[in-house]
Amino acid sequence: MTNEQVILTKAGLQEKQEKLDHLKTVKRAQISEQIKEARAFGDLSENAEYDEAKNEQARVETEIALLEKLLRNAVVVEDTDIDPSTVGIGTSVRILDMEYNEEEVYAIVGSVEADADRKRISNESPVGAALIGKKVGEMAEVTTPAGTFSLKILDISKQGQV
Repeated sequence: MTNEQVILTKAGLQEKQEKLDHLKTVKRAQISEQIKEARAFGDLSENAEYDEAKNEQARVETEIALLEKLLRNAVVVEDTDIDPSTVGIGTSVRILDMEYNEEEVYAIVGSVEADADRKRISNESPVGAALIGKKVGEMAEVTTPAGTFSLKILDISKQGQV
């Protein structure tokens, strides 16, 4: 990750801070205890439990460093900056897939918050980029490697209000 700015919603910032706090307090303590228990088994050169605990410690410390860097470079989209008249980061948008005649609701977020399982799409994704700046009633043409499809914007609101 470079020193570029990272766009986060207020909820995304809170989520990342909570994850960092959990790693620093809870996870570090758990790993410390695992290392202590593994040392009690004796010879560290052939101690799989010790090796595994040290590997987990390295993974967690790397994740902590990445989260700290991300938070240092975070630019938070404030609730007052969100204009629900157009699709943008921090909005939820209800769309109609014209081909399948199906409605979906997506939250538009920065790339580090994207999570397809939670219907949170990045402003940089093909769908997110096509929706950005659109208003209710407008059509968005989405081009993907699989082809082009049309979405109609049915409703826009601040996240959590659709």
